[in-house]
Amino acid sequence: MSENLKTIKELADELSVTKQNIQYHYQRLPKELQLKSSNGSNLINSKAEKIILGKVESSSKSNTKDQQISSKENFEDEKLDNPFINRLIKEVEYLKIDKDKIISTKDQQISSKDQQIEKLTNLLDQQQRLALQDKKLLDEYKSEINDLKALKMPTQDTKEEQANSQPQEELDTLKEQIRALNDKIKGQEQANNQSSKKWYQFWK
Repeated sequence: MSENLKTIKELADELSVTKQNIQYHYQRLPKELQLKSSNGSNLINSKAEKIILGKVESSSKSNTKDQQISSKENFEDEKLDNPFINRLIKEVEYLKIDKDKIISTKDQQISSKDQQIEKLTNLLDQQQRLALQDKKLLDEYKSEINDLKALKMPTQDTKEEQANSQPQEELDTLKEQIRALNDKIKGQEQANNQSSKKWYQFWK
């Protein structure tokens, strides 16, 4: 027997499957891959082995999936008949619903907090703008008050000038009054002299 050729039993033993399983896939091989020994036994070369291996693995996966489906169906049937399992399932479903409610509530709270933060931020911005406006107005008022004070209140130099000029003005006024009195006295003296001369000439 060639090294590359195996019997159905040898391949079945290697793959840990039944001979019937290998025989089933062997019979579905292309005719050119269905080799026979001199005594008529079925032989499998490396190419046929790869094809059969793929079929066996695919069949094994399919069987596993079928077993899982069957196991699930059996569990469903058992679940319907087992009060304890039914109660656990209800509790799990309740916890799932409760979890969804908690998440939804948290999302609403976060959204509400975001809105509150946005409102507070807007209020803070408005307050800062108003504070800046108030400060600007206050500075303008202070400037106007200082200008008015500068107009109403004379400087120190002006005060000194006024203080120095006031006695001079009073002195000038007194001089004028004295001059006027002197003129008046001279006028009176002249009038008296003329009157004396008239009486002198009269008695003469």
